[in-house]
Amino acid sequence: MAKPPKTATSGDQKTEADLRAERRAAALRANLHRRKAQARQRIDDAGDSSGDTQKDSES
Repeated sequence: MAKPPKTATSGDQKTEADLRAERRAAALRANLHRRKAQARQRIDDAGDSSGDTQKDSES
């Protein structure tokens, strides 16, 4: 006699703690990307404004 196939849903279900941990990890990754983008923007803005200041003082 053949055994009935096992359902994949019982092993693939995640607990609430697992789901919460995944959401937290995704939020932390998004926050990291946002903060890196903000830092790059500040560096770009600082580089642009310092160049303008030097040009103004040389004239």
